[in-house]
Formats: sequence, C-alpha cells, structure tokens
Amino acid sequence: MNKKLIWLIAAKDIRGITSSVQVWLGLILLPLIFSVIFPLAFILLVKNVPITSPDFTELVENILQGLRGTESGELIAALPSMKHQIIFVIVNYLLGSIFLLIPTINAMMIALHSFVGEKEKRTMETLLFSPITVKELFIGKVLAAFIPSIIITWVSFFLFGVITVSLTYNMFGYFIFPNENWLTLMFWVVPMITIFTILVNVFVSARAKGFQEAQQLGGIIILPIMGLFIGQATGFLIINPLFLSLIGLIIFILNFILLKFMTKYNDRNTLFEKQI
Repeated sequence: MNKKLIWLIAAKDIRGITSSVQVWLGLILLPLIFSVIFPLAFILLVKNVPITSPDFTELVENILQGLRGTESGELIAALPSMKHQIIFVIVNYLLGSIFLLIPTINAMMIALHSFVGEKEKRTMETLLFSPITVKELFIGKVLAAFIPSIIITWVSFFLFGVITVSLTYNMFGYFIFPNENWLTLMFWVVPMITIFTILVNVFVSARAKGFQEAQQLGGIIILPIMGLFIGQATGFLIINPLFLSLIGLIIFILNFILLKFMTKYNDRNTLFEKQI
C-alpha cells in the first residue's frame, strides 16, 4: 500500500474543500448554530425569563423517570430550582444526541462530493488511470472527509464547553460540563459514527450518477440520530456512558464489516461500471 499516494489524494481533496468559500460556509454554519448560538440563546433565556411552559417540566420529569435510582437522577432532583434542572437536563442529556448531527452532516457532505465531484468535474478518469489501487483511493477519500469533520466537531465541542461553563458556573457553583456522557460521546462515538458516515457516503457517491441521488441515499444515516434525540426527550431512552460505549462498539463492528464489503470492489470496472 502506497501511503504517499493515499495522503496525496487526501491532501488534494482537503485543498478542494478549503479553497471553496461556499463549502466552508456549509461546514461551519451548523457547528456555529449548535455550539455557539443555540447554547448561548437557550441558557440566557432560561436564566432570565420566567418558566411557564409545562413542556419543560414534562421534559425534566421524563428524564428523571428514566434516571430513577441513579446518581445522576438524584443529582438532578436535588437541584434548587426548575431552571437549574432544565439547563442541566438540556445540556447533558439532549444536546449530546443533536450534537452528533455536526460530524454526521459534515462528513456526509464532504464524502458525497468526493466521488460525485470527481465525476462532475470529469477528473475521475484521471484517477482511475493513475498508478493507485481502488483501496488506496478509498482510504484517501475517507481521510479527506474524516480529518476536517473531526477537527470541526472537536472545535465545536470546545466552544460549546466554554460558553456553557461561562454561563452556568456562577449559577450552579460547579462545572456541569463535560460529564462522562459527553466525553464518551466525543472521543468514542463521534469518531466511529464519522467513519461510518464517510464509508457509507463514499460508497454511495462512487455508485451514484449525480449529487442529488447520492445525497438522498446518504442522508438516511441522520434518521437514527433523530430517533435517539426523540427517545431521550420522551424519557423512553436515556443515554449513559455504558450505553454510549455499546453504541460505539456496534458502529465499530459495522465499520469493520463495511470495510470488508468494500474491499470486494477491488476492480475499477466493477466499482465504477456505467458510472463514468
């Protein structure tokens, strides 16, 4: 395996991303909303506006019911006011699953452009006739999507933490962020789901005839994330470090299976037939 060629492919794709203002705008807009604008607006709103909506109370009760008998549940129940409980629950139990949209959508957009963009720019033929194997080409494309996606996600996590801590420390008297859920999510689940998203979308984009077709197929990955968010909001599914570790392990196994499946397409004519 020629590592130099792999990194050349990855570097070429990353340069293509960084050189386009429109692409950068799309990659940064969602993280900016979830890591800066949303927590800033939400925490300030809850702190300074009287809570009259029964939906917030129901949300906290659903989470407490799912955490009944646990240390976290007792911690939330012991908080001095409903405002404290709402902020704690939203920050540590709901935003985590929504935060998964950042690496998923960014990785999806980059990966979809990887092959479809080559086809639309008529540069795929050059790649196929270059001295590189399909496996090396895939790895290069995966790296090109993984590196910017994971960097943007971790930077967003840092910004989210700075804003959350600065707005809540005086209110709670201690750091409510990050907890074990967040650390497990960001450094185990996020890398796994980012790789899974990239593998699926690189494969889809390699077989798709156009960006719209590839986007429709690749976007299905977002549905389980929304299901996770809804499950937590209703109290049906409460995440914890063990549950997140299990999710990461399952995705790791799926990544391994998907990689094995993709290695079957080690022939250019098989992988790209009728696509060029």
